Amino acid sequence: MRPALLLISLIVLTACGTPQERCIRQSTSELRRVDTLLSEVQANLARGYAWQSYETISSRWEVCGTRTIKKGDKIVETPRMCLEDYTVTRRRAVPIDPVIETRKRDNLLAKKRELTALAQRQIAQCRALYPEEAK
Repeated sequence: MRPALLLISLIVLTACGTPQERCIRQSTSELRRVDTLLSEVQANLARGYAWQSYETISSRWEVCGTRTIKKGDKIVETPRMCLEDYTVTRRRAVPIDPVIETRKRDNLLAKKRELTALAQRQIAQCRALYPEEAK
């Protein structure tokens, strides 16, 4: 049990990062978001369609308690079943307009160039503010 707890603690501490790493991560968050959107638009153009997520409601039987039954002088508890609703997220292919997707891609590429220049300046500031010791 102790090794697992130690490993979890180590992972949590590592995820936080050094002050410099946190500064850089914060400075580049918008650039990463634009990169994700750009990847999605480029994939849509390559496929010729986009993926759309939607939710549906389904039902399933679940144990929702117990029922006490008296059989002669014995008391028996049996599970009580209830029909419960749950949400399922699915996805479907939807058509795209290549002209609009191309315009989106071009705008995202321009935004990425702008954010890359800004991020480089911010990363340099982060490194100056939080210098790390040589390991």
